[in-house]
Amino acid sequence: MIAIIRTRTLRALRTALAEAETAAQDARTEAVRHRQDAQDATASATRAETLLEDLRAEHAALTAATARDAGQLETLRAQHLLDTEDRAVLRMLLRTARKTAAAQQRVFVLLKRGDQFHSVHPTREDAEKAAEREGADPHGWFTQGTPPTTAPGAELLWTIRPMPISPSSQ
Repeated sequence: MIAIIRTRTLRALRTALAEAETAAQDARTEAVRHRQDAQDATASATRAETLLEDLRAEHAALTAATARDAGQLETLRAQHLLDTEDRAVLRMLLRTARKTAAAQQRVFVLLKRGDQFHSVHPTREDAEKAAEREGADPHGWFTQGTPPTTAPGAELLWTIRPMPISPSSQ
């Protein structure tokens, strides 16, 4: 069977075929572009996931380091407080030791009538109070090493004499 086609129809079919082939080529080009975009998006998503995993690992490490540092800081603060307390206690002990050492380096001997032993006291004030309890004048003191008075030592009723304590007598 032979088909007869008119020229106008043939031309229309050829035009339609050319348009279809152009549309198909455009569709193929578009498909290739979409495939490339999909591959790029997949690669980008893979890189993002890898980066996210790395960031999560780094975050976990930093969180652990922060917790460790916070623990160390708390320990150092506690140690600092202990050191501060220790220094305060040591200062207090040093002051006490110095006072004790100073007090033990000498005693004050209270003499009656210049040469009669009456008592021994740790401080000059204690010796003066003891003499005042015995009736001594609060303003009439003679301490060895001060300018001499006109009265001889035997005429003085009360005398306070500082006496060093030697280390061998302790």
